[in-house]
Amino acid sequence: MKLHFSERKEGQVHYLFMEGDLIGDEVGPRIAELVSDSVEVGIKTIVIDLEKVRYISSSGLGLLITLLTKMKNAGGELFLTAPSEHVKKLLLITKLNGIFTVVESIKELNLDSN
Repeated sequence: MKLHFSERKEGQVHYLFMEGDLIGDEVGPRIAELVSDSVEVGIKTIVIDLEKVRYISSSGLGLLITLLTKMKNAGGELFLTAPSEHVKKLLLITKLNGIFTVVESIKELNLDSN
C-alpha cells in the first residue's frame, strides 16, 4: 500500500500522520523536505504518527533516522507515536527503540504546542 501522509502544525509542533507502507519511495524526499522546512522556521518538535503504517522497509527506517538526525542537529526532538505491533517489533529487533522516543499515543506526549 502506497504511503500517504497528512500534516498539522500547532505552535512549535509539527505533526505528520502516515498511512500505508513506509518504504522510502518518492514520498520520502517530500517528507524530509517538510521536516527541513520546519527546522528552518524554528520548529523544534516533530511528531510522526505511525498508527496506520503497516510495514516499514530498511529504506523507510533510513528515512526515519534521517529525520531524527535533522531534528537532533537543530536541537529539536522527534517522537514516533502509536506504532503497530509489527512496527514495535521491527524497532526492537533493529535496536532503534533505544534511539527513537516511542509512545503509545499523541495524548501520552502531553506537548504544550504553544
